[in-house]
Amino acid sequence: MAFSLTALLVACIPGTRATRAELDAVERRTLPAISEATAPVSYLRAGDPALRRVIYVHGTPGTARSLGDYLAWPVDGLEAVAVDRLGFGESGPGRVVAGFREQAASIAPLLVGRGGRWPILVGHSLGGPIICRLAAENPDRVAGLVILSGSLDPTLEGTNFLNRLGDTAFGRLVLPRTLETANSELLAARAELEALAPMLADVRCPILVVHGTDDWLVPFPNVAYMRRAFAGNPRVDFIGLRGAGHLIPWQREDEVRAAVERMRDEVEGTGP
Repeated sequence: MAFSLTALLVACIPGTRATRAELDAVERRTLPAISEATAPVSYLRAGDPALRRVIYVHGTPGTARSLGDYLAWPVDGLEAVAVDRLGFGESGPGRVVAGFREQAASIAPLLVGRGGRWPILVGHSLGGPIICRLAAENPDRVAGLVILSGSLDPTLEGTNFLNRLGDTAFGRLVLPRTLETANSELLAARAELEALAPMLADVRCPILVVHGTDDWLVPFPNVAYMRRAFAGNPRVDFIGLRGAGHLIPWQREDEVRAAVERMRDEVEGTGP
């Protein structure tokens, strides 16, 4: 995911089908901060709270509202939750928390089981490795993962002049706060992915990887890396969306919903 700042601008999240009024009607809750160095985590919740939970984790930049269509119309049989990751939305905007450990720990209180039905995690882009860390550290509290356009291969990460410029006093002055936070995460991503790499073998729950073949922001070779990293897990499958780019939660919503439904059925034991 060797974004330039220009690519970050190009990758600004599309609008939702849900109206502002429909999104405003979605319940918002807040988790306590995990430490004095982090902010409380804000999240949106929709659907029947008695059902198994699916938790959507956005990339960089992003917010819970950017995934609002999955809240306005939850996947059948699941309670839908979407988080504002630390540093974004209403979770301490502008307070950079680039570490995957802290990002995952801030979401961990949402891992609630209902009669042994633990949540499914769905992570887009940089949200992909964050949910992997969350699953590795909480193996008994995660039912399954759906990794969308996941950026996991450290060798495909890199920085360029624009990223480094964004990390200067001048860059921080001119960049919008959200992009400044995103740039800081990207600068730290390679080291964070290298630290995550040995933990991926500890992810034993079912995993479904969905990736666009024409993704130029998080290149498709990330899939080959995940095949190797998850080789010891017998419950991993891969879906390549031919011709799709990086923004599959919005541009290929039907296929994403189908992937979540497939994981739901697998963990419920009702799949093929």
